[in-house]
Amino acid sequence: MKRYLGYVGVLIMASTAAAGDWTQFRGPNGAGLSNEKDLPTKWSATEGLRWKAELPGRGLSTPVVANGRVYVTSCSGFQQTRLHVLCFDAATGKKLWERQFAATGSTSCHPKTNMAAPTPAADGERVYALFATCDLVCLDRDGNLQWYRSLNRDYPTVSNQVGMAASPVLWKDRLIVALENAGESFVAGIDTKTGKNAWKVERTRGINWVTPVVTTDGKRAEVLIQSPAELTAYDPLDGKKRWAYEGKGLSTIPSPVAADGLIFVPGDDLTAIVPGTETAAPKVKWTSAKLKLATASPLLYQGKLFTLNSVGVLSCADPADGKILWTERLKGPFSASPVAGDGKIYCVNEEGTTFVVQPGQEKGTVLESNALGETVLGSPAISGGAIFLRSDQHLFCVGEKK
Repeated sequence: MKRYLGYVGVLIMASTAAAGDWTQFRGPNGAGLSNEKDLPTKWSATEGLRWKAELPGRGLSTPVVANGRVYVTSCSGFQQTRLHVLCFDAATGKKLWERQFAATGSTSCHPKTNMAAPTPAADGERVYALFATCDLVCLDRDGNLQWYRSLNRDYPTVSNQVGMAASPVLWKDRLIVALENAGESFVAGIDTKTGKNAWKVERTRGINWVTPVVTTDGKRAEVLIQSPAELTAYDPLDGKKRWAYEGKGLSTIPSPVAADGLIFVPGDDLTAIVPGTETAAPKVKWTSAKLKLATASPLLYQGKLFTLNSVGVLSCADPADGKILWTERLKGPFSASPVAGDGKIYCVNEEGTTFVVQPGQEKGTVLESNALGETVLGSPAISGGAIFLRSDQHLFCVGEKK
């Protein structure tokens, strides 16, 4: 465990965000990990719920939790042109406010996805919601509009007829937004106070859905941007390029994760690399064709590396060499990334069934399979001793009632 903590990805949030908050896609450090204890193991659509709230339309975005409030996005209306940001009390499920916006960009997408695919980010004072229409909204915790940008109007050639999905992530006063598509492609560090670009770096054109990851080795932070041919590290403050790993067949959906002095890069093969610097190129430590990923990002937990493929094979491997230690077959298909906490891994399939797996040294034990009976494509969130799940119809808070 000590080695595992050596190079963990960390996002530095505003001081108002509490330690147990889940402030962005895959949590505050982008790794899908929670330090929460006494997390629920068994529930259903009618039992084991702290609360359940109705949502106005479709969404793949993960709920985020900051300073006692839960934020989630949805889309509705003809051709998904109405965009929603909703806020709920984390303890009671009471809807505190809802704001609606008209889409300014294209709503064309694959039937499986929708305009509320990117996960918002929150810092306890504000919430930043990006939609697949390239509309970007900043609201304070009471729902007051702070600033708004139509990135599609700022950059008219931005185009992804399949659907945008990369989520924004926070680092200090920078909101990192990656828009890689068939048109103008870039990653930008946006000033959270003004909504203006602090920096903007051009990227190779091509459809890509990978969410950025901000990491730190305890000395300095780097934002990792993965595309089909390259993983690039930038300075999150000014966008300066630090180093790049060039590969073939890198994934366009799962995000990389960093731990134990390594970065684990999804692709046709899963590759573990030693990060580079301005003067030293990154080095490949190992590759594995057996640890393939479809849409779910890899997970590093309790000193082990876990991957979940689309059909439901959960693999446990040694992160030092990629050797598979055990596999467990779950009922798929899966789109959501697994998350972990309290000694358990939570894997949610597309039918809304959450498999609670207790990882061991030689095998994984499925403790429970919990069906909600509604389609779930977004990853779970963990905060306040509860698990948050969203379907197109409802936001579920799983846990003991307070």
